[in-house]
Amino acid sequence: MNYEIKIASELNIKSHQVKATMDLLDEGGTVPFISRYRKEATGSLDEVQVAAVRDRLQQLRDLDKRREAVLKSIEEQGKLSPELKKAVENAETMAKLEDIYLPYKPKRRTKATIAREKGLEPLAERIFEQESIDLEEEASQYINEEKEVKSVEEALQGARDIIAEWINEKADLREKMRKLFLEEGNFTSKVIPGKEAEAVKYKDYFDWTEPIKTAPSHRVLAMRRGEKELFLMLDSCPVEQDALALIERVVIDSQKSNESVEQVKLAIKDCYKRLLKPSMETEVRLLTKKKADEEAIRVFAENLKQLLLGAPLGEKSVMAIDPGFRTGCKLVCLGPQGQFLHYESIFPHEPQKRTSEAGMTVKGLVDKFSIQAIAIGNGTAGRETEAFVKSLGLPKSVVVTMVNEAGASIYSASEVAREEFPDLDLTVRGAVSIGRRLMDPLAELVKIDPKSIGVGQYQHDVDQNALKNALDDTVMSAVNGVGVEVNTASKQLLTYVSGLGPVLAQNIIEFRNQNGPFKSRSQLLKVPRLGEKAFEQAAGFLRISQAKNPLDASAVHPERYALVESMAKDLGASIDDLVKSEDL
Repeated sequence: MNYEIKIASELNIKSHQVKATMDLLDEGGTVPFISRYRKEATGSLDEVQVAAVRDRLQQLRDLDKRREAVLKSIEEQGKLSPELKKAVENAETMAKLEDIYLPYKPKRRTKATIAREKGLEPLAERIFEQESIDLEEEASQYINEEKEVKSVEEALQGARDIIAEWINEKADLREKMRKLFLEEGNFTSKVIPGKEAEAVKYKDYFDWTEPIKTAPSHRVLAMRRGEKELFLMLDSCPVEQDALALIERVVIDSQKSNESVEQVKLAIKDCYKRLLKPSMETEVRLLTKKKADEEAIRVFAENLKQLLLGAPLGEKSVMAIDPGFRTGCKLVCLGPQGQFLHYESIFPHEPQKRTSEAGMTVKGLVDKFSIQAIAIGNGTAGRETEAFVKSLGLPKSVVVTMVNEAGASIYSASEVAREEFPDLDLTVRGAVSIGRRLMDPLAELVKIDPKSIGVGQYQHDVDQNALKNALDDTVMSAVNGVGVEVNTASKQLLTYVSGLGPVLAQNIIEFRNQNGPFKSRSQLLKVPRLGEKAFEQAAGFLRISQAKNPLDASAVHPERYALVESMAKDLGASIDDLVKSEDL
């Protein structure tokens, strides 16, 4: 398969752009690196386009890998004709490929298998020809006590079992049936009798029907969850008569009307109920689940991006409050670089309601640590705590704001938090995280598994691998889009830099601890295991603000330093002037 032409056509871009992107990906290039520093090769494809090429390329390679396995299996059976080989090679989707392979796929012992063992396949062939024959006389020839065919009806039943399997394995029919399910089918949800009280949160779906093709992702996921929790019965199929009529149009010779045709019609009903409907319903469920997952994951990724790229407060002295009622509010004070300075518990709410004492504590700490902003977690008692703080008459210069605290408890119990604050209680670590999120959302949130940040509904119902990949892509995009100060970045932040990962991030931290701050980007090549390839991928996204060469603090890649220096020389300006000037 010519990947670049197919992908170019699907994504509406040029084939040479796809080819260049594929080559760069195969060489180990990351999406941020390719989209920012290889624009001349890709024709300026952005991150979204490069990621789309990457994902589609993987799908097509997976399809080809499966195609090879299918061809090998059929060939080993000695059934690979030139026509069949061509059909397999031309299959453009996994569903089409599996439809073609179905008649040759190794099967468990089926009703049709048993009927063949009884010698009934010739009878099935005669009936499937739909010719006018004396059916009873024909079937009676297959009565055989030894083979447990004791009557004409048993012979006909066995023949119908074989015909049903043949119908189920017709690739063209399966394709049409799949289309019918997707375009004309309905989701039908009903409550399991006797579970009305337990299933009250799913009451909207107790008696619900809607078209499969228009059902929004959140309802698909909700119905599936209700079914999984054994509260709902969920069906996903078209009207049965429509499905049977479709099969008859494909299978039955409309010019014929005889006993053989009636037997084939009986086989059609059996095929649909026993084989085709369950198979199609499984496929439709997988397809609609995949579609729902993709939409939900897209929303999750967008929500995460907004959190990560929230405007940082910057280097300010911050008070952070993790609110609560019974156990009180955990309060910490942080220095301008996020360093932990002080911890205290206050109890402004019920049941203790030591409001006056709590107010004096907050005002005293604001003065003592010259607090410039107060971050309040948006969890339990968040609004009440915000109202309490705003009622204290603090200086107008002190900003009071709510902060999304999702995942703070995950962080507080993590190895990262234990390394940072080995002597602090979990609740105190959580408050520190809330404060640092206000100061620099990106730097703090990368310490938490993206799935734990609470970025959307039903995130535990979607494909977890797909969710992880999408959220990791989002974090990587955000981190590399902003850039990372290599001398102050945490291991977690460095991990997401293009070309690095956990091992090299740790090695950078250790090198920095042993040798002091990096003075130039080129010094990164001295970090153990950080070779030329990793340097190429990462260097442009790493910043060294105090470097002698101002380009080391910019987004200019080291491979372009000579060009920038030449430009500065031609303009009669210093590199520093060139980097800082908006006019040059």
